[in-house]
Amino acid sequence: MNLKNSSSLQRVLNIWGIVLIIWIIYRKKLSLPEWFDEIIAKPFVFILPTYLYIKRFEKKPYFDQIWLKSKNIGSDIVLGVILGLIFSASAIIANYVRYGSFDFIAKLISQNLIFAVIITIFTATSEEVLSRGFILKRLYDDSKNMYSAVFLNSILFLILHFPILLSNSKLSGSLILLFLGTDFILSLVNSFVFIERKSLLAPILIHALYNISILLYV
Repeated sequence: MNLKNSSSLQRVLNIWGIVLIIWIIYRKKLSLPEWFDEIIAKPFVFILPTYLYIKRFEKKPYFDQIWLKSKNIGSDIVLGVILGLIFSASAIIANYVRYGSFDFIAKLISQNLIFAVIITIFTATSEEVLSRGFILKRLYDDSKNMYSAVFLNSILFLILHFPILLSNSKLSGSLILLFLGTDFILSLVNSFVFIERKSLLAPILIHALYNISILLYV
């Protein structure tokens, strides 16, 4: 694969494909603690290739090129928390409908919530840097069409989650479909927020709050 002879968008999609292949192999071949997967392995596999690409081919400041910045930090935080809580509430209600109880309260008491928050922040940051900051920004810059860029990005985001969902023994059947549907909606919302705000902060917060509610059930 010769990245130098490819168009910029082809190179970006090649990077995404490489990340997906490595992550599939990692999830299939290795069975390591969740904290290692999310805090060490995922940032290395998801973020490092984007950093190397931007530094080598784009030769521009990394954080500027993934919009990991905010001119209106306060409003981005408020928006991220509000939308994140809405996604969390939807996940909790869906699980109540499925299981008929709010057993997440007992689970909150029994597990280390601070540790869970740390894991979800790392997970959300890694996935949003790759999916929104790297892929979506370049799809949008190339097409100048927000809707087509958001839709394609959400499909790629969904595919990226196949190795995670299919390797989780606690997920099966209709529950996998539920998570895939919710992930697709999450991606659509985060993509529109990212483009409108031109900041990765709110999508990371939305994603992290949603992930916390998911951790309570899987």
